[in-house]
Amino acid sequence: MAYIKNLFDKNFLEYASYVIKDRAIPDLEDGLKPVQRRILHTLFEKDDGKFHKVANIVGDCMKYHPHGDASIGSALVVLANKDYFIERQGNFGNIFTGDEASAARYIECRITALAKNIFYNPKLTEFADSYDGRNREPVLFPAKVPVVLIMGAEGIAVGMSTRILPHNIIEVLEAERACLLGKKFQLFPDFPTGGMVDVSDYRDGNGRVLVRAKFDTSDPKRILIKELPFGSTTESIINSIESAAKAGRIKIQGINDFTTESVEIEIRLARGVYAEEIVDALYAFTDCEQSISVNLLVIKDKLPAVMTVTEVIQHHAKQLVKLLTKELEIEKRELQDRLHLRTLERIFIEERIYKAIESMKTAKGVEDAVIAGFKPFAKEVGSRGVSSDDVEHLLKIPIRRISLYDINKARDEMVQIQNRIKEINGHLKNIIAYATAYIDGIEARIKASEDFGRGKRRTELLSFAKVDVKEVVKKDLELKYDKATGYLGTAVSGDVVAEVSPFDRILTLKKDGSWSVTNLPEKVFAGQGAWWIGLADKEVLSSTVFTIIYKDKEKSYPYIKRCVIEGWIMNKDYSLVPEGAELLHVDTRDKFSFTVRYAPKPRLKILTENFKAQDYPVRGLKAGGIRLASKEAVEVSVK
Repeated sequence: MAYIKNLFDKNFLEYASYVIKDRAIPDLEDGLKPVQRRILHTLFEKDDGKFHKVANIVGDCMKYHPHGDASIGSALVVLANKDYFIERQGNFGNIFTGDEASAARYIECRITALAKNIFYNPKLTEFADSYDGRNREPVLFPAKVPVVLIMGAEGIAVGMSTRILPHNIIEVLEAERACLLGKKFQLFPDFPTGGMVDVSDYRDGNGRVLVRAKFDTSDPKRILIKELPFGSTTESIINSIESAAKAGRIKIQGINDFTTESVEIEIRLARGVYAEEIVDALYAFTDCEQSISVNLLVIKDKLPAVMTVTEVIQHHAKQLVKLLTKELEIEKRELQDRLHLRTLERIFIEERIYKAIESMKTAKGVEDAVIAGFKPFAKEVGSRGVSSDDVEHLLKIPIRRISLYDINKARDEMVQIQNRIKEINGHLKNIIAYATAYIDGIEARIKASEDFGRGKRRTELLSFAKVDVKEVVKKDLELKYDKATGYLGTAVSGDVVAEVSPFDRILTLKKDGSWSVTNLPEKVFAGQGAWWIGLADKEVLSSTVFTIIYKDKEKSYPYIKRCVIEGWIMNKDYSLVPEGAELLHVDTRDKFSFTVRYAPKPRLKILTENFKAQDYPVRGLKAGGIRLASKEAVEVSVK
C-alpha cells in the first residue's frame, strides 16, 4: 500500500507540475503559454512573406506540441484575434458575437513584423529537443516588451489559476520607457471590446475590477449597446437581457442585434418605460455589468509566482537592456570578425601574398608561406594575427575574385564596418538611451499602421459603484399571512404583512419562540399565531431590540429577554427561549410597559405587577432571560 501511495503522490506531483508550467500558466519572460510559443516558432520557420493555410501551420506545429490539432487550431485563432503577432486572412470568428472561425483549411495567416521585432532572434534563443527528440524548439523567446500585460492571459492549473487582464500596448511601452528613465508610471486594463471599467479595487494587477457595457440613451424609447464589458459577447448579453425580461426584472418590447464590425444591440422599451429609468436595472440584472477577479500569476524562473504590474514592467525594463546589450555585443563581434577577414583579404590580394604558395608542395608549406607573408603587415593585422582558419578562408578565394578585386570598394566597406563598430560602442555606453529609442521606434510603427493592432485606448476609465439589485428592483409584491391556516407567502390569501421584492429575505418568529430566515416564499407553513414576520434586513435588525417575555416549563415563572438579531444561516431554525418555555409576548419597541398577572395562590396577595421593558439590559442572542418574579405567571398585558 505504501508503494502505491508513493506512486500516486509522485505521478500527481508530476502531472500538477506539467499542467502549471507547460500548459495553463504563461511565462514571465515572453508572456506565452507553450502552445502559443510553438505556434509562433512554426510561423517563424515557415515565414516567406506570404500567407499560409492555418491547417498547414497546425500540422507543422504538431511536431512540437504533444496534443491534438484542435487545441493548436483554437489557440492559433485566439492568438491571431489579439491583433498583434499573427496577421489574419479569412474568417477568424468575431470577438464581439462569439462566432467561431472557419475551418483551418479555409483561413490563412502569417507572422507580423511586430512579432519578429519583439521575439525573433535565434542567436539569443535557447533551444531544446521537442517531445519526440526529432526537432528543436525554443525554451523561451527573448521578448523585449512585457507581452503578458499586452495580451493578458487566463488559465486554470492544479491548485492555482491565473487571470491577467490585457493592457493597451502604447501605455505598456510608455510605462517601460518611464521605468528605464526612473520615472513613475501606472497601468490600467484596456479591453478589445471597449466598454467601461472601474479600477478602484485593481491592486496593481491583482484584486478586482468592475466592467460595464456602454449605452447610447439619446432616444428615450430605446437603448443602444455600443460597447461590451470584457468577457461578454453579444449573444451572452442578449440572453441575459431576455432572461431578466422573462423574470419581470425589466420591461422591454423587443431586442435586435445589428452587430457586424462594431457592436450594436438595440433594446426597444415597453410602453411607459424610458431609457434613463432602465439603465440601472440593466446593470443590476444582466451581464451589462460584471465583476472580474484578477490574479497575476506567471512562471518566473521556472516556478509559479504572483506578481504586480509594476514588478512585471521593472523586470522587462531590465530584460530589454540585457537583450539589447547582448545583440549589440554579438553584432560587434561579428563585425570585428568580418573586418579582420576583409583586412586579410586586402593584404593577401594587394600584396600578392598568394604568389608565395606557387612553389609550395605540401599543405604545411602553403600555410607557413601565407603566415610568413603577413609578418610585414602585423600592425595592420592586429593582435589577432593569422590563424589556420584564416589561411583556409584566404585559400578558398576564387581566382576570378582576385582578378576583379576592387581596392577602393574594399576600403569603403571596411570604413563602413569601422563606423558601425564605433556606433555600437556608443550605444553600449548609452544603453538606456538606446533602449528608449528602441521603444520609441516600436511605438511610432504601431501608431503609423493599423496592422499592428490597437494603438488608442478603447476602454474608458470611470469610477462607479456596483448597482445593488435590492435598490433597483421595485417592492411591488405583497407578503401575506393567513392567521387561521398559518400559511405565509405571496400566493396566500390573508393579511398583508409587508411590500417586498423578489430579492428580499423574510424573518419569521413563530409561536413557540423559534425563528428562521428564508427567501421570499410563494406559500409556506409558518404556523398559527406567529409572533413576528418581517424583512430580514441586517442593517434594520441590527438596530432593532426584540423584547421576549416568556414563562419557564417547570414553575411557570415569568422571564424577560432583550436581544438583537444580527446574523443567521439561511433556512436554519433558531430559538429565542429555552426548550419547553411558553412565549407570552414579543415586542420591538425600545420603551413600553407591561403587566404580568399571576395565578391565585394561598397567601398570595398581589396578583398583578407592572414592569418597564427599558429597565432591563440588552444581552446576547444566546443569553438566558432575567426572572421577573418567583410566582406562577398566567398572562401578560401590554400598554
